[in-house]
Amino acid sequence: MEKEYSLWADAFRRLSKNKLALMSLIVVFIYALVAILVTLGLLANDWSVEVGPANVAPAADYLFGTDFLGRDVLKKVIYGTQVAMTVGFFSCVIAIPIGVTLGAIAGYFGGFVDEVIVWFYTTFASIPYLMMLIAISFVMERGLKTMCIALGVTSWVGLCRLVRGEVIKHRNRDYVQAVTALGGGHAKKLFRHILPNIFHLVIINASLRFQSAIKSEVILSYLGLGVQNVPSWGKMIDDAKQDLMQGQWWQLAGATFAMFFIVLALNILGDALRDALDPKLKGQES
Repeated sequence: MEKEYSLWADAFRRLSKNKLALMSLIVVFIYALVAILVTLGLLANDWSVEVGPANVAPAADYLFGTDFLGRDVLKKVIYGTQVAMTVGFFSCVIAIPIGVTLGAIAGYFGGFVDEVIVWFYTTFASIPYLMMLIAISFVMERGLKTMCIALGVTSWVGLCRLVRGEVIKHRNRDYVQAVTALGGGHAKKLFRHILPNIFHLVIINASLRFQSAIKSEVILSYLGLGVQNVPSWGKMIDDAKQDLMQGQWWQLAGATFAMFFIVLALNILGDALRDALDPKLKGQES
């Protein structure tokens, strides 16, 4: 007889057989490790030091070339990785609790509570996303901390809607009614029983939110509203506008390829997580 797996054990088994997903996970791990090493000052801490002549094309001495001040483009790309991963991580840390909490409360209690929360996030979502980010960046002092807060407080609405809909589907199911019959309170039913059954959707959303935050950071930095006085992929792309007119493509290529691989890896990983964590596919082979 075939062995029966729990949802999470089955998801891990199926995910471990997906080679593309495992490669994507390795890519994400490498980017995260680079970000940690930069944060600890063990890598690319001297990105601002002039290492050679200005605008040298990629070669053995300078793998990614140098910029207009003679700084190593590779070190700038590596430092930009720390900025991107930090923004992606902390924006998720801010957005996910807001979205899950409000969505769970609205979906579970319904009625007036639901109407208020739906009104709030509908009003919030009616404000253009980019305009909201720009407004927060102008109000607060521009920098990495502001980027994390701005992206975190403006990216929870989609998750809130998702969690609300799922909680509405689960709140009257048999296992919840059984907890009610045993005297379980609202908090126990919601946080110990309903949310664990929909948490796989939160994980999937987090992987997609992470890469969306990275792209948003690049856009804001390109517009001059992101981090200041340190390299980021968006600032590098902005600086490359003048370089391209002179045929100097390597700074644009370095930032673009660095962003491309992490966004692609997170997208593939998100799709793999969705397939692996789908209860309808439990027990099926990938």
